[in-house]
Amino acid sequence: MFKKAGLIIAIFFIALIVVSCGGGKKALQIKGSDTMVNLGQAWSEDFMKANPTISIAVTGGGSGTGIAALISGSTDIAQASRNMEPKEIEQAKKNGINPKEIHVANDGITLVVNPANPVNKLTRQQLSDIYTGKTKNWKEVGGQDQKIVALSRERNSGTHVFFLEHVVKMGDKKNKNEFAPAILMMPSSQAIIEEVNSNSSAIGYVGLGYLTAKEKALAVANEKGAAYVVPSVKSVLSKQYPISRSLLFYTNGEPSGEVKSFVDYVLSPEGQKIVQKMDFVPIR
Repeated sequence: MFKKAGLIIAIFFIALIVVSCGGGKKALQIKGSDTMVNLGQAWSEDFMKANPTISIAVTGGGSGTGIAALISGSTDIAQASRNMEPKEIEQAKKNGINPKEIHVANDGITLVVNPANPVNKLTRQQLSDIYTGKTKNWKEVGGQDQKIVALSRERNSGTHVFFLEHVVKMGDKKNKNEFAPAILMMPSSQAIIEEVNSNSSAIGYVGLGYLTAKEKALAVANEKGAAYVVPSVKSVLSKQYPISRSLLFYTNGEPSGEVKSFVDYVLSPEGQKIVQKMDFVPIR
């Protein structure tokens, strides 16, 4: 009798485990780029409406955070506004992770200032000089006699890495330029926007999707004598804007199951409409 009772209890607990596992939603983890976090959330909300059995958790923290999570196997998708570095790929493979890069959207890194600032345009070289500390006053670039307060994303940010490589170092990997010690490192793109809104001496850079009517986007020229181009969906898609980049997903190998379903949606016309709605640039 006791054996039978024990068997019944065992069967009950097995059934309970099966029901709890099968009855709950399948959860996907998406981590990484702060530039992409709002975009990722918008995609996820739209996708979950059509797929109520799948839940998706989207968190930011920077591209480096997402890539580290992929390497450790603690996320299904890493959102990144930069490419994985060779050493990161090597570490991932040591952990049995095979990173697969997927191009999901485009972005233009937008230089923002307070509308009270009379400066409307800068060259990449002038931006490099500001962020390396060579240029310290707005009057040196056609503005008022005010000290420049330059804002940057923190080092874990993919936007920080891209800006360092393509603006501060002028696209030259051998260039030894670095951000000046006086540059203020901000924890998020939103923090940069808020500081620019309240400080007429500030300049910062954010993804195109963060631009609001409260800031002024600067036109940027690739070099002296070249055309100044205002960042927009059109100028990024046509590659006329000098500081354009790809926004990426990284998965462990070729996507499958729920991850593949989500990636397919993101790349579909419906998913790319969300890209435009969020003021980023679609892949085609």
